[in-house]
Amino acid sequence: MFIDPETASLPKDSVRIGVVQLAMKPTSGLAAFLSELRFFIRTVAGYQADFVVFPEYVNAALMAPHDPLGTVAAIRELAAGTPALLDFFKQQAVEQGINIITGSMPLLENGKLTNAVWLCRRDGSSERQEKLHTTPSEESEWSMSGGSALRTFDTDCGRIGMLICYDVEFPELGRVLADQGLELLFVPFCTDTPSGYQRVRFCAQARAIENECYVIIAGSTGLLPGVTNMEMQYAKSAVFSPSDHAFPPNGIVAEVESSSETILIADVNPGLLKRLHEKGSVRNLLQRRQDLVEVKWKQ
Repeated sequence: MFIDPETASLPKDSVRIGVVQLAMKPTSGLAAFLSELRFFIRTVAGYQADFVVFPEYVNAALMAPHDPLGTVAAIRELAAGTPALLDFFKQQAVEQGINIITGSMPLLENGKLTNAVWLCRRDGSSERQEKLHTTPSEESEWSMSGGSALRTFDTDCGRIGMLICYDVEFPELGRVLADQGLELLFVPFCTDTPSGYQRVRFCAQARAIENECYVIIAGSTGLLPGVTNMEMQYAKSAVFSPSDHAFPPNGIVAEVESSSETILIADVNPGLLKRLHEKGSVRNLLQRRQDLVEVKWKQ
């Protein structure tokens, strides 16, 4: 989709989303990395977007100097820089007037290491969602733990949820969010191979159909020498919708054509979701057999 930033205007009831498919590559340091992030945020904001979303482990390139310490120590050194990077995202959200889904960053609190993503609203507020399911490599390489809370978040463009990579492959999480009124589901991800990417992609599309919401996946690409467990990246970021008359027949609003660094701009219309809930060709949410099957959050 081509949108002229000089004349761009949002159709009524539309929400514009900018997806950053970020190249993982060596960086000269924090200043250079922040300059790159600032470029992406300003560019997407220039297209009058409401959201910009970054991939999982957005700051992984900054781990390279710590790699000789071993993987467990290196990821904890990276986590030490997360508060400062979060402050940067909060400031940019206000300055550029855009809601930022930060991409995930390691978080170390009370000796526990988790993987978290933040919603930085353009009004200056922020909230976070931790990854609930850690992958085998996150556990073995980094001694990382999963979070224990899941919820939706209100924004000036509707109610959103955030699931980090592997979490989107667990359908009960999407259903819990749908029961809370989910409209937009953001999924920062990091996969090293086409097979890993396909798992995230197809599960994300399933979540869009079964939960009658939009799902936005943002991944990383490229090669990152000098960072153990993050050497290779593969992604084709996309925006998915339900599949019915008011939406694209294939359920794809927009997608990146190749695994290369780029920005994807797409418009979605949350107002169409309410009509789908009530009058869709099929009504996945309304017609659930809750007399037979129930998804219940235990906490």
